[in-house]
Amino acid sequence: MSTHDLYVNAPAARGWQVPATGAARFSWDYDDGRERLLALYQKGKDKQWDGATRIDWGIEVDPYDPLGTPDEVLTLHGTRHWAKMTEKDKGELRRHYASWQFSQFLHGEQGAMICAARIVESVPDLDAKFYSATQTMDEARHAEIYGRFLHEKIGMLYPINDNLKGLLDDTLRDSRWDMPYLGMQVLIEGLALAAFGMIRDTTDKPLPKQILAYVMQDEARHVAFGRMALRDYYKQLSDAELREREEFVIEGCYLMRDRLRGVEVLENFGIPKKEAEELSEQSEFLHLFRKLLFSRIVPCVKDIGLWGERLQKAYLDMGVFDLGDSNLDLLMTQDEEIAEALDRERFAAEEAERVAEVESAIADGAQR
Repeated sequence: MSTHDLYVNAPAARGWQVPATGAARFSWDYDDGRERLLALYQKGKDKQWDGATRIDWGIEVDPYDPLGTPDEVLTLHGTRHWAKMTEKDKGELRRHYASWQFSQFLHGEQGAMICAARIVESVPDLDAKFYSATQTMDEARHAEIYGRFLHEKIGMLYPINDNLKGLLDDTLRDSRWDMPYLGMQVLIEGLALAAFGMIRDTTDKPLPKQILAYVMQDEARHVAFGRMALRDYYKQLSDAELREREEFVIEGCYLMRDRLRGVEVLENFGIPKKEAEELSEQSEFLHLFRKLLFSRIVPCVKDIGLWGERLQKAYLDMGVFDLGDSNLDLLMTQDEEIAEALDRERFAAEEAERVAEVESAIADGAQR
């Protein structure tokens, strides 16, 4: 079945075109480059993997409870609408929310792939071009995986959220070479990492846990790349240039915060948009979820040198200012370790199974 047939609400068009601006930059300096960035490039090469084989796609998924979502975290829980819903309706609601979340992940990953390709084209330094080339492949793999999960396991997709689309549009239209880094590596990927992590750490379903853990292992490198490149570059900028970047971050963070309500899901259950927005704003879980989603963005923005007064005020307004002191390196290390531990557990269990089969075959042969 084609993707277009699986959309809950069909997109207005089958594609989207963003006019490209800016220069393609070649570098004739084929020397060693920056040691840290080349080490990350080497790691990017070493850590390539195949989503068709590393992930166990044979695991069954209940499309009406793909993430094991408790009633209490659903926006409609405790409302007059919830009281009227049958168990079938509640299962359908879980399916829609999972489809909406993973659809935004999918669209974001395609955006990340295009931004990474743009960085290869526009960044002036060859070591950054090398690493961005590995990231482009990573993002293609992520889009492949999320698309497969939605097609095969949930059977439903949502169009790209308007706010995510707006941020991607702003990021790709800007002619300055550092803006795809800032829009994608810091804002969109930082938010995605936090969202992936919250689902990875709370779901009891093995397939989405595998998918998210392995994707996050890649994303930890991507955010590290953005931090390295932008930290070096922003040290050279004037106060006026830094303020321009901070304004972009402020606008982008408000867009990302407003992206997270899932109002489209409630509208598909017959709830008027205004009421859906009010219900979302009243959800205690959603308030906590939205704050935690900035746990990767705020310390990264501070780390790269964008920490002016207006930006700090915006983060105070959003209630996320205190996240600036989070240990980003520790979070990234944990992402790596969780993926590696999951591999060890999975493949140790498979090896034990193979050993048991061999021993059983040997025992059967001895009895004959």
